[in-house]
Amino acid sequence: MARYLLISATSSIGTEVAKRLHQKGHELFLTSRSEEKIAPLLELTHAPYAIIDPANFDGVLKVAQEAKAKMGGLDGAVNFSGSLLLKGAHSTTLEEYQKTIEASLTSAFALVRAACTVMDQGGSIVLLSSAASLEGLPFHEAIAAAKGGINALTLSSAATYAAKKIRVNAVAPGLTRTSMTEHLFKNSESLHISEKMHPIGRLGEPKDIAAAVEFFLDPQNDWVTGQILAIDGGLSRIKKGG
Repeated sequence: MARYLLISATSSIGTEVAKRLHQKGHELFLTSRSEEKIAPLLELTHAPYAIIDPANFDGVLKVAQEAKAKMGGLDGAVNFSGSLLLKGAHSTTLEEYQKTIEASLTSAFALVRAACTVMDQGGSIVLLSSAASLEGLPFHEAIAAAKGGINALTLSSAATYAAKKIRVNAVAPGLTRTSMTEHLFKNSESLHISEKMHPIGRLGEPKDIAAAVEFFLDPQNDWVTGQILAIDGGLSRIKKGG
């Protein structure tokens, strides 16, 4: 069984991944921003954990070192930290922009930095991007900038650490039903519009994204690196038919 560090595991997608990995007998080390949010997941997994800011370089490095020490090694790490800001650039404040960048891109960089420091036997790093970084969507400027940075980070770090047998890949979800996006579906009209954006005709579910994360983590797929995989119902790659 493998040993995995899950940063911001209490996100909807992170929780789904943690449950699936736990059910398969893998060892986990979890992090969250709050004790309250992580409590239900700890009841299920009984995993060691830490409360950290995922954008704090020193804090993430310390957690990676602790995870390796507690589990006797580290085979993979995933960053689930992120945010959702739907605003045009003209109405986005500096504070909103910085928070968006920190939540997604800075936290991703912090994990790559930490994991590549402690994973001396190779392994897998998975980052969360977005279909908004692959397709021009209105009012996504800040999040598209953050996730576009993650795509570039994925490619560069995959090249840098391939010699150490560390694989770096990213999953780019379309609009997915999570606690972060639930306010977007407050009525049937907005839900219908959101569904129609995706050629497959439905929104994503956490399980859809979790399956892709598992694929990248699986050591059987150790010839896969530097990939940004869109799990988005066709949103970023194909046009919807008539």
